[in-house]
Amino acid sequence: MNSANDKALQGVETARLPAISPAVDVLEDSEGITLLADMPGVRREQLQIDVEGDTLTLAGEISLQTPEAMEASHVEWQVPRYRRVFTLSHELDRDAISARLEQGVLHLRIPKLAQAQPRRIVIEPV
Repeated sequence: MNSANDKALQGVETARLPAISPAVDVLEDSEGITLLADMPGVRREQLQIDVEGDTLTLAGEISLQTPEAMEASHVEWQVPRYRRVFTLSHELDRDAISARLEQGVLHLRIPKLAQAQPRRIVIEPV
């Protein structure tokens, strides 16, 4: 099997594994939507954001480092990954999505398409 197939199958297997659904705040203004997803323990390199058609998928692996020569005596993280799926409105511009991860919170900005944004009509003088 080639590497493209391996990656595709790996994604399917990962999607089937148990995951924590991160808490997400959805904020809307006249220009678009901002998602704030709580994903503590996820580093930028372990975060994956995919858009396929109308589906937005957020996924991240939690990496908690145990200091050398130490062993965890109690662990509350049972599932070391986050996954959340959203259906996007047709008013949103999928090609202009921007993201940043700051102190365990993913900030995702999805602007509205130009034709979906409110605009003021100028009245021309006669």
